[in-house]
Amino acid sequence: MDRSASLPSSPSSPSLPTAGPAEPARPDGSSALSRAERFVWLSARVLEQRRFAYHFLGGGAEAVETALTAYLGTDGGYGHALDPDLRGPVSQPPHAVHALRVLDGIGRCGGQRVERLCRYLTSVSTPDGALPVCRPSPHGYPAAPWVPSADDPRGDLLTTGPVVGLLHRNEVWHAWLFRATDFCWAAVAALAEGGAAARPYEVAAAVAFLDGAPDRARAEAAAERLGRRVREEWLIVPPPAAGPAEDRSLAPEPCEPLQVHDMPLQVHDIARTPGSPARRWFTDAEVERSLDALVAAQQEDGGWPPRRHAWTPGATLEWRSVATIEALLTLRAYGRRI
Repeated sequence: MDRSASLPSSPSSPSLPTAGPAEPARPDGSSALSRAERFVWLSARVLEQRRFAYHFLGGGAEAVETALTAYLGTDGGYGHALDPDLRGPVSQPPHAVHALRVLDGIGRCGGQRVERLCRYLTSVSTPDGALPVCRPSPHGYPAAPWVPSADDPRGDLLTTGPVVGLLHRNEVWHAWLFRATDFCWAAVAALAEGGAAARPYEVAAAVAFLDGAPDRARAEAAAERLGRRVREEWLIVPPPAAGPAEDRSLAPEPCEPLQVHDMPLQVHDIARTPGSPARRWFTDAEVERSLDALVAAQQEDGGWPPRRHAWTPGATLEWRSVATIEALLTLRAYGRRI
């Protein structure tokens, strides 16, 4: 089977999952949404409770912003375990990724809050204008064992790609974006052309950038090239079809994880909405099987598991709340009943 074959096109203007019409939970408790709601009220942080209320219960954006402010640092960045894998009050780039995703989801990714965040990003950038995965902290706050620790960290697409993509998607203009955007284009080109090692999380970061890149023609062309490598090297392996097994005799073994936290990603983890350029990498049947797997992954208590290894119970529970909201948003974006 030609894994790099041209696939059906999807809308060229991508969008990340955002709020839609309020869909109240069903009182009988049998729906995925109502089961998830119970999990959120029992187990989630206030931020995820406010996000759930905004996206699914008609809640207001102001309440989400207020909850997010608790994680805001005096330097304009975010800390306090907003990204559950990094504990302590210190601002770090992964927290900025998380904050921008929250603000994008409620339509509040702009204004003085984001201006201050861009100043923080400028202050922590590497010499090439990009963001490191993690900056060194003199206080030794707890962090997941796979978080890199270096005195002189390098710029990385894992953090720079999502941040730049989200800022462009929301038409934020700041001087920091010029060099950071150039870094992302170069990093995505290296991934697509085989000049850099590729793992699922690097692919996801590249897609996050391409989803929001303002030069849509260039983004579509880059996505097509990257998609060919993804298919040829089986970087994202779609769920198998029922019935006779697909011939995968020529497929390589799944790539070894780059970091301890790397776990296999599904189609819906890469193409989070039908409008993403990455949607074209997969057939309709592959997307539907991936969504079926997402539906089936909801656990007995109503929450979804995070796509990362557990390293401490508190972080795992916090990630489950985030994963639950993302799962519901993805299912709704693809028209699945929740």
